[in-house]
Formats: sequence, C-alpha cells, structure tokens
Amino acid sequence: MPEIKCAQCSFRAKYDNNPKSLLGRLWRWHINWCPGWKSYLKSLSNKDRAALQKKYKLN
Repeated sequence: MPEIKCAQCSFRAKYDNNPKSLLGRLWRWHINWCPGWKSYLKSLSNKDRAALQKKYKLN
C-alpha cells in the first residue's frame, strides 16, 4: 500500500492558506469521500484526529 501523504498535501496547504480558493474548496470537497484521507485519519492518535475533525469541521 502506498504511503499516505495527507499531512504534506499541497492542496491541503492551499485550503489552510485560503479556504475559499478553488483548490482549497476542491480539497475540502475531496476529503468527504477520499479513502486515503479516511485511512490517514484512522492512523492518527485520538487527540490528533479530534483536532483535525474540529479544524476542518468534520463529523
């Protein structure tokens, strides 16, 4: 299985810098169904996962 690089994703950085940018909005839409993002979240500690869920307003 390839390594998940969500922590260094350039699209994620675009969202963090400007959530209303086209690429930022595309990334935010993408994480709703992306299996790589879901695997990345599962690989995190509960504390880190909760922080990301709060930051990106995820369930």
